[in-house]
Amino acid sequence: MSVTKDVTALALPVIEGLGMDLVDTEYIKEGSKWVLRLYIDKDGGVGLDDCQQVSEALDEMLDRADIIKTPYTFEVSSPGLDRPLKTDRDFQRYKGEQVEVHLYAPIEGSKMYTGALIGRLDGMIQITCDDKELSFAEKDVAKINRAIIWD
Repeated sequence: MSVTKDVTALALPVIEGLGMDLVDTEYIKEGSKWVLRLYIDKDGGVGLDDCQQVSEALDEMLDRADIIKTPYTFEVSSPGLDRPLKTDRDFQRYKGEQVEVHLYAPIEGSKMYTGALIGRLDGMIQITCDDKELSFAEKDVAKINRAIIWD
């Protein structure tokens, strides 16, 4: 298995037990250092105390599990306001909110559409954009994230 899959399997029950969701797991090289980064979320958003709580709950477990053999930095973070939507829970939580759908190739001349999220069903992502319902096959979507609209 990969580092991210092994860490996710270890971390997921702990994070869910704390009433939060594991949004993503990254194990990446930044400069000369390796970083293990977990992104967490919960209804109402997460704060610094939530990140610290998860970090403290997992730090020793990760050391004992010895999944990563090289030195690394461990971080727990919020996915941010413009976070990507990946899980079914994400699509349920942000239903009705503004999202940006980024496509691999243009459809009707555009590679990005912004609109209210209707949902994800049977491999299709649906939004309302300019009073029209649009559907995109998930295989055509490079990413979908929350849109930040400043009034």
